[in-house]
Amino acid sequence: MAGKRTHNILNRMHVQHAQDRENDRTDTGSFPMVRKKPRKIGGGIVTRLMTSLLIVLLCALLGFGYAIQLNNKTSSYETMSEEELTRLISETSTQVQNLQQRKTELTGQLNSLKAAANKQQEAQRIAKENEDTSGILSGRLPAEGKGVIITITQGSKEHIDAATMFQLLEELRNAGVEVMALDNVRVVTSTYISDTKKGLECDGQALKTPYKVKAIGDPQNLTNAVNIAGGVGSRFKVKFGADVTVTPSESVDISETRDVGQYQYAKTVE
Repeated sequence: MAGKRTHNILNRMHVQHAQDRENDRTDTGSFPMVRKKPRKIGGGIVTRLMTSLLIVLLCALLGFGYAIQLNNKTSSYETMSEEELTRLISETSTQVQNLQQRKTELTGQLNSLKAAANKQQEAQRIAKENEDTSGILSGRLPAEGKGVIITITQGSKEHIDAATMFQLLEELRNAGVEVMALDNVRVVTSTYISDTKKGLECDGQALKTPYKVKAIGDPQNLTNAVNIAGGVGSRFKVKFGADVTVTPSESVDISETRDVGQYQYAKTVE
């Protein structure tokens, strides 16, 4: 009896379970049926692979940039001030212009030699031009042209030393000066300035205050070389208490000359 009752109960449960599954499949319209989309296995693998490759590439680029940064030595120009960089650019441009002008002159001389009918006469003319040029550079001949006149008073704090005065001459050379004279001394390549108990001495001649420098060249470049912030002009004022005056002129006359030097070892090439 008990077995029959249990069998009936199992039959009813089986029927109810089948009915429930049928009801679950029935679309009543009240709620949409949600079905899972099949997973795209191939697309996911490709996406993950591309992401991994991109990460590896970015890491490689970062490593390469870091290596370049380590190997890049810091330029000395990064430590220079804006005024120093401006002066360096100006001086370099002046030197390039001077070299280009000299190149043009020599090219013109060469072309004249090639084109001259009487090459001997043309060679003599060119030799005379070079003699005048070398005479001015060596200090044998006087010179005249536009430039500046610099006046420096005696320092109120201490005496001006030879090193600072020589620095002034070097700054003018860097600015493209062509001819110079310090007081009554014609400045040439061998010029020196020394300290003595009585003051400064240039090429063996005593200098007197106020010191006077005559310089032929581009007035603007020469003025900038002296008056640039933090330059030699500021050193005269701050360290020695001297007044520095730069006067541009369209006609600077340098009549001071030097005797022809006697060379013991150097000889002219024939």
